[in-house]
Amino acid sequence: MQGGMMDVNCFVDKELSSPHNPLIKEVMRLKERRQRDRTNRFLIEGYREVSRAISSSHPIEELLICPELFLGSQEAALICAASAAAAYIVRCTPSIFAKISYRDRPDGILAIAPQQHRFLSDLLPLLRGKKEPPFLLVAEAIEKPGNLGTILRSADAAGVDALILCDRCTDLHNPNVVRASVGTLFTVPVIEATSSQLLAWCQENKISIFAATPAAEQLYTDVSLIAPLLIAVGTEQLGLSSIWLKNADIAVKIPMCGVADSLNVATATTLLLYEVMRQRRRH
Repeated sequence: MQGGMMDVNCFVDKELSSPHNPLIKEVMRLKERRQRDRTNRFLIEGYREVSRAISSSHPIEELLICPELFLGSQEAALICAASAAAAYIVRCTPSIFAKISYRDRPDGILAIAPQQHRFLSDLLPLLRGKKEPPFLLVAEAIEKPGNLGTILRSADAAGVDALILCDRCTDLHNPNVVRASVGTLFTVPVIEATSSQLLAWCQENKISIFAATPAAEQLYTDVSLIAPLLIAVGTEQLGLSSIWLKNADIAVKIPMCGVADSLNVATATTLLLYEVMRQRRRH
């Protein structure tokens, strides 16, 4: 461990031992959505999350580290990469890092980064040059940060081209979204739009809409998911709104054999995405 500490010291720009430092106070404020919205900045905590941000070229402004809490041997390389990308490296004592951490068991890595937003005008350039038909996912008014983060993780694993957040309730940059996504927030393009804007875009670009709802007659495994498509999932409690159900080309359901009438939205989304991947690989 002593060797690991010596390795990172050459990258440190400043050391903090006081919890009253303005930077520490700013980190504490960024745990609140109001401050994130006001400053357009957010927190990225954890080795995997920060490393995926850096490897995806997401800018890092400050990187706060506590070598005493490191869990592995790769942190020095991460800190070197952050420093090379012009991040300001700040070393904290264990007591200060425990104060600023969002986690019960922090691993000594926390970054402050600017938010980056994409809109419908960015979607076609993202799809240009893709060999496979477009594979899109829309999440309408998802309320729970953990569900949104898990949906991002599944979208990354299944090869979704973009996740579109429509009429969103949850702050995309909530620390729990970043954590539940294990950094895939930085690998899956996220587009923000209203439902009406996205519906018009799908019609213009000939993208079929598959609405997931327990009220559908067709099973999700009984329809072809090869063509350009967008899968739409809705809120945890109420599902998709009427605008999506009325404008969907096909409504599909997941079979339920027990007393529960629906699945957790992140679980249901994962099943749907992997069925698309299964069909396309078989095709």
